[in-house]
Amino acid sequence: MLYSLMLFCLEDLRGIEFSVPSVLRACGRSSAFREGNQIFGHVLKIHLWLDPFVANSLVRMWLELGETELARSVFDRMPVRDLISWNSLITGYLRAGEIEFARELFERMPERDLVSCNAMIDGYAKQGMYKLAEDIFTTMKVKDLVTWTTMISAHVLNQCPKKALYLFREMLSEGIRPDAPAIISVLSAIADLGFVEEGKWIHTYISANKIERCSRFIGSALINMYSKCGQIEHAYHVFSSISHQRNIGDWNSMISGFAIHGLGHEAIKLFLDMERAALEPDDITFLGLLSACNHGGLMNEGLSYFETMQAKYKIIPKIQHYGCIVDLLGRSGHLEESLEIIYDMPMEPDVLIWKAILSASIKHNNFKIGQIAALRAMDLAPEDSSCYVLLSNLYAKLGWWDDVARVRTVMKKRGVRKIPGCSSIFVGGKVHQFLIGKAIDVENNQNILSMIEEVISKLKLEGYEPDFNQVLLDLGDNEKECHLALHSEKMALAFGLLTTSHGIPIHIVKNLRICCDCHSFMRLVSKIYNRRIIVRDQNRFHRFENGYCSCKDHW
Repeated sequence: MLYSLMLFCLEDLRGIEFSVPSVLRACGRSSAFREGNQIFGHVLKIHLWLDPFVANSLVRMWLELGETELARSVFDRMPVRDLISWNSLITGYLRAGEIEFARELFERMPERDLVSCNAMIDGYAKQGMYKLAEDIFTTMKVKDLVTWTTMISAHVLNQCPKKALYLFREMLSEGIRPDAPAIISVLSAIADLGFVEEGKWIHTYISANKIERCSRFIGSALINMYSKCGQIEHAYHVFSSISHQRNIGDWNSMISGFAIHGLGHEAIKLFLDMERAALEPDDITFLGLLSACNHGGLMNEGLSYFETMQAKYKIIPKIQHYGCIVDLLGRSGHLEESLEIIYDMPMEPDVLIWKAILSASIKHNNFKIGQIAALRAMDLAPEDSSCYVLLSNLYAKLGWWDDVARVRTVMKKRGVRKIPGCSSIFVGGKVHQFLIGKAIDVENNQNILSMIEEVISKLKLEGYEPDFNQVLLDLGDNEKECHLALHSEKMALAFGLLTTSHGIPIHIVKNLRICCDCHSFMRLVSKIYNRRIIVRDQNRFHRFENGYCSCKDHW
């Protein structure tokens, strides 16, 4: 840096417009504000900023130094601006989060190119403004791999996995070969959807085109995809084939996969293998491990590893780690101990922690703690409908219908709407979705309702009794039974029984936690119909087989 500046000071003015940009670039990369400002003054003095090449270099230097206002001042003075000028400043604004300034410039551009369009799509997506990103995408006449990958990633970030998958297929039909980032994004979309058929095809594509050699993250993405699609055996097969690479991300993905499947002992064994392999665990490792202990009902082991991460590995717990411990103690009925953990935390508890306490209070009939947790949760997230629903559940379980009505009135006044339960099933190459009592995209709804009636009749002969505690409305028993029969996961299950061959597992994905009645229902169906049923709810997997569930009623 100093050597470049010396050369700059010693040489005469001939050809200076060619040497200044390299010096400015060195100042930007070295975070040398003082030197850069001195050169800036010299450039202004001799009017060298009139040279477009020098002016563009000044803009880039100020942006690298984090001085967007100075960069803009240079840009505004430029007598001639080329695409590099516009794109440099737009990209600089986006790197700073200053999305509105970037948008204003983008709208003023006399000519847009791939660089500016791709930058704006990415910027909008990261700000959650994916509709604006989509508007740019649809108007682009020329799209490259970066364009497609950025738009696919935008849909994944904004919880639109079906659109992301659709775009990926469209990209392939255009003859554009995906790279590692595109593959990782589409694997994430498939993981969100929870249906493995597309994922297996992508895996084959990866192997055939040797894309896995291009990125160390593809292995982790495959493990995550198979885990979230209910194929934990496939996930472990992928892990076994790449674990020699010593990439901690692969190990973390596998531990997390075991966690959502409730396989706590398997997660612990993998962690011990990791220690024996002299791989240093990080905070993500312990988050997966604590989650596995939580879902597996391993309270003592979870508490022990919470101590290990701090004492042995000197890892300071984050709020997510505390959340796992609070949930673990609460699920096990140790609500007072959960509160002690919360009050001793070095940070303020978030809404997820209070909701964990509230759920545990409902499970263990602790009204006093449940009400405290509900009020704290609603203070932190007044727009979160699940806080109100959980409090309503608590009151309904106690039969306090006036209080249930009061909660609903508060929700209405605050404009809070309950998220409807939605279940999905993948049949015939298509995702079919169901709401309570309604099939979204299936023509003959009556066949499904008739199938539910038939299933309930058979289950009742085996001792099934609807759990009216799961109905949070003040209704008569007949009305409650009808309400329970139409839960979305029952609708999806009936559709699966009607449309899939015997022996083929039925995979269902639900956006909310499965209720106790549907859980008992699935267990009995797996026995009476001799079908394997796999349900992924908001928190974890349930594998029903021969009348048993893998969660062992701990969820």
